[in-house]
Amino acid sequence: MNEVVRAALVQQRWTGDKDSMIQASVDAIASAASQGAQVVCLQELFYGPYFCQVQDTEYYSYTEAVPDGPTTRLMQEVAERHGIVVVAPLYEQEQPGLLYNTAAVIDADGTYLGKYRKNHIPQVKGFWEKFYFRPGNTEYPVFDTAVGRIGVYICYDRHFPEGWRALGLAGAKIVFNPSATSRGLSQYLWRLEQPAAAVANEYYVGAINRVGVEPLGDNDFYGQSYFADPRGQLVGDAASDTDDEVVVRDLDMDKLAEVRNLWAFYRDRRPDSYDSLVKP
Repeated sequence: MNEVVRAALVQQRWTGDKDSMIQASVDAIASAASQGAQVVCLQELFYGPYFCQVQDTEYYSYTEAVPDGPTTRLMQEVAERHGIVVVAPLYEQEQPGLLYNTAAVIDADGTYLGKYRKNHIPQVKGFWEKFYFRPGNTEYPVFDTAVGRIGVYICYDRHFPEGWRALGLAGAKIVFNPSATSRGLSQYLWRLEQPAAAVANEYYVGAINRVGVEPLGDNDFYGQSYFADPRGQLVGDAASDTDDEVVVRDLDMDKLAEVRNLWAFYRDRRPDSYDSLVKP
């Protein structure tokens, strides 16, 4: 890793149509790059509304191939143009009927590095995701990028500690968690879970949430995107709870070694005693 990585998070409200949403995200990436960011992550399902508030096959039309679809190709062009690593969460169709909540990871030279498919899929009021997505089958990949090894965990995944740990064991130094989560449901957890994951796994976490109330329901997406360091402290302030924002922060990679030397969690793990954790 570089000694300091300048990283960015993008939170946005739904613009009303896919094309303008993509353009707003392209502009936000340009803004992050102009501030010196070396890596940027967009919000969950970034180019659409959060359609999981309803169950309607109309929204299957938002799917694209990854990496051969138009949005992934565009993000490759944008990454190369600005020399920035891009994490782009979108709605993937592998083939008709096989649909995933996916994040494409693109290196700073525009190379497509791979994808993570959301592994844990909720099905509760306002978050009818099992209607739209199969559970992911990529396990927990870590990507070697121009800024070092990064991982991705998506929204509801954050409630499951096993994936956070798998990413740490695979060498992730920054893990991005793009989300679409609402004020009434989860705000009390928002500044608890991701900092706790950063502490337990001794890496940086970038937590992203969209903003606003969308026409499909009453979910109030509360933004407040932030970076947490491996001591569980926010790096600078969290973003607005109502407005579009590009959060750019410097992440001191030396802090990872300091914390791992102090709290030797990876040394002191006891995987020989964890068999019960993987029993159905």
